[in-house]
Amino acid sequence: MGITLTMSKSTPATIALAKAGVAFDLHTYDYDPGAERVGLQAAEALGEDPRRVLKTLIVLLDGKPACAILPSDKEVSMKKLAAALKGKSAAMAPVPDAERITGYKVGGVSPFGQKKRLPTVMEAAALAEPYVFLNGGQRGLQVRLAPADAVKALGAATAAIVAD
Repeated sequence: MGITLTMSKSTPATIALAKAGVAFDLHTYDYDPGAERVGLQAAEALGEDPRRVLKTLIVLLDGKPACAILPSDKEVSMKKLAAALKGKSAAMAPVPDAERITGYKVGGVSPFGQKKRLPTVMEAAALAEPYVFLNGGQRGLQVRLAPADAVKALGAATAAIVAD
């Protein structure tokens, strides 16, 4: 059973996208805080293929925060991620750290409009999609946009970062 949240359409993420001149659509869904995999729950709620609904992960690359964006039905390869960002090792950031670093609550972490721009890499396969969904800055809010526009707005690298 999902919970209904009061949605604000104006978040740091949507403001950052608008300032960057990126075309996007907003989509809301009932966020389920008990979902085992939040990204997959979002894809299902939106009626979208999980490869188009991307999750945003905050990682520590050689101890410094970085951001990884990949399809919600895949797992990140920390080794590939570290190589893509020219680091030695990567690990998931603890939840409290991810929230402090980004200014967002886990389940609502957007790669856009974070407190500080982080080195970011997006799974290269996402560029083959006509559009992708990314978190819009709060639980239950997604932005739909062209993957190339997301990469450009984020100054992101693209690389194969999913685990085999």
